[in-house]
Amino acid sequence: MAERRVLVAKLGLDGHDRGVKVVARLLRDAGYEVIYTGLRQTPETVVAAAVDEDVDAVGLSMLSGAHMALVPRVVEGLRAAGLDTPVIVGGIIPEQDVQSLREGGVEAVLGPGASAEEIIEAVEAAI
Repeated sequence: MAERRVLVAKLGLDGHDRGVKVVARLLRDAGYEVIYTGLRQTPETVVAAAVDEDVDAVGLSMLSGAHMALVPRVVEGLRAAGLDTPVIVGGIIPEQDVQSLREGGVEAVLGPGASAEEIIEAVEAAI
């Protein structure tokens, strides 16, 4: 079986990347090939990278509070590109927004303190 590829990105103006780097390393250690796009990505750059890299899943790290504006644009962009790539969101997501994100096509939402096992299980279940 080919190695699974996961793109992880910091969407929006959030400049904190320690957590997403920990997640990237965790996924690499679990056997995934990880593409990290870096800080301050737009929905369009995330979608373009997902298309270019032919990834099996997209992980978005959101701490800025812009998740309800930006995450749906990523999901819509992936679908418009003809991809059914699962999207997983991690970060500071208020409980009242989780259901809306899920209804909008997000496979999983992980909050602060999610364990390594929870993260890997969410990616595996999504793929």
